[in-house]
Amino acid sequence: MGSATNPVESLKKAKIFEVDPVTRRPKGDAPVTCMFNPYEYTVSKSNSFSEPNPANSKNQPNAEFSKAGAQRLKLNLVFDSYELGKDVRQQTDQLWKLMEVKPQTGKEKASPPAVAFHWGTFYFVAYITDMTQKFTLFNKDGVPVRAHVDITFTQYIDEGDYPPQNPSSGGGEIERTWQVIGADRLDNIAADLYGDPARWRQIAQFNGIVNPLAIQPGQSLLIPFNSHQGNARPT
Repeated sequence: MGSATNPVESLKKAKIFEVDPVTRRPKGDAPVTCMFNPYEYTVSKSNSFSEPNPANSKNQPNAEFSKAGAQRLKLNLVFDSYELGKDVRQQTDQLWKLMEVKPQTGKEKASPPAVAFHWGTFYFVAYITDMTQKFTLFNKDGVPVRAHVDITFTQYIDEGDYPPQNPSSGGGEIERTWQVIGADRLDNIAADLYGDPARWRQIAQFNGIVNPLAIQPGQSLLIPFNSHQGNARPT
């Protein structure tokens, strides 16, 4: 039942992909899979204070809260295509596309897409606000085959602004991801993961999929393990 050759990834590779800024669920093209997981990453946040009366007799100035700063995620990624014999920009260009401003459509203003950085249990939704690419290795023809990418994600939506996941919405913690291949269907995936093909709706709702027949090869599905339908965990 299902695709026996399709592995369920254990979140060994970090992924970056476009998401709906409201639901935080994947949309758009296949995710950018990091060739090498980052050695470290930094999460920071700052708050601003003003000093309305700097001239005072106290050692400590009076400070008034001004505004809360956005949370930021900074990391360095390495992409290497030397053994593949290909231009490494074929991989890193996918990241640059996630910074391209999409034109205004209807009530939605022109804006770059919201993205998620997903690694293990860490799921950070933000916008890519800064990216620098440095090429450090070239083949004999001068084609770059290794790149270091410094990337900054800035979170403009507070976690408290995200809609809550109620039991009937198919929400739950993200357990793993499933990489779709040609023969996959949601009911077969649900049967392989949960032993119940009827639970395809849980996967569809969690990933914001309206048409279950529209999943595409290469698409990455987020797999929740908590739901109103049971507590089965992917294996």
